[in-house]
Amino acid sequence: MPDPTKTNSVNEVETQATEANDEAQQTLTLGQMFGSAIAAMIGVQSKEKRERDFARGKASHFIIVGVMLTAAFVLVMAGVVTLVLRVAL
Repeated sequence: MPDPTKTNSVNEVETQATEANDEAQQTLTLGQMFGSAIAAMIGVQSKEKRERDFARGKASHFIIVGVMLTAAFVLVMAGVVTLVLRVAL
């Protein structure tokens, strides 16, 4: 007769392995990508999130998000400079 404790132990290990594999296969959400890109821009990205980004993210997605954030930053700075110059003169 098979030992039920060994069967349960094997099933638990298989379930944990499946859950870990499913988590590794998930791609990052748009919010996670923007959050990671902003954190990287100011240099405060945590080790865990950096490892998650390299494991689950695609470089092309991060490049697109980075270009968008850089363009937004440049436009905001141009707007602030324009506003300050109008008020100062």
